[in-house]
Amino acid sequence: MKPFLPLLSLASAAQALYFYVDGANPKCFFEELPKDTLVVGHYSAEEHDDRVNAWQQHSGISIYISVDEVFDNDHRIVSQRGSSSGRFTFTAHESGDHKICFVPSSTSGRSSWLSARSPNGGIKMRLDLVIGETGSIESSDKDKLQDIASRVKDLNARLNDIRREQVFQREREADFRDQSEATNSRVIRWIIIQLVIIGITCAWQLSHLRSFFIKQKLT
Repeated sequence: MKPFLPLLSLASAAQALYFYVDGANPKCFFEELPKDTLVVGHYSAEEHDDRVNAWQQHSGISIYISVDEVFDNDHRIVSQRGSSSGRFTFTAHESGDHKICFVPSSTSGRSSWLSARSPNGGIKMRLDLVIGETGSIESSDKDKLQDIASRVKDLNARLNDIRREQVFQREREADFRDQSEATNSRVIRWIIIQLVIIGITCAWQLSHLRSFFIKQKLT
């Protein structure tokens, strides 16, 4: 079954719908889009849980999403696999029909059993599409973008503070190292001077003692 969504104007529009998939065949929608139109889709998938008699999400559900340009020999522009809920985006580079398909799968083993008993299929999906000009959709997310930009600026300011602190610490370490090297050099020079003085003193004393002993023998 391939229902056709209504033709949209250039103004951005949102569409929300529910549908059921049995997990064996893809569920496809055809959308005629003008050139340079941005499409943002949010989806979620649920599987029926007999224990609580309700539709529920779980980690075993995965959704494969594909978008083909029908007018261009089904050229595929989107091919992604996601979890039970997520988001996909694409831009219509040329005007024409686009085929949006969903193929769910589940590791629970309940989908095939449910599809055999229910004509609706084993996976219940919700799809929200926002279709319109790029600028219109981006303007709707302006607050979020500004919040993200503000956080990025705060992070950059903190990084700059950390860099300045690191530079300051490196400069202090360099100054301390230079002072330590200068102190060591002065100590070494002073030790050498002391050794020279001690050597000269010892030599003078030995010479004096030698002269003294020589004079004592002569007398």
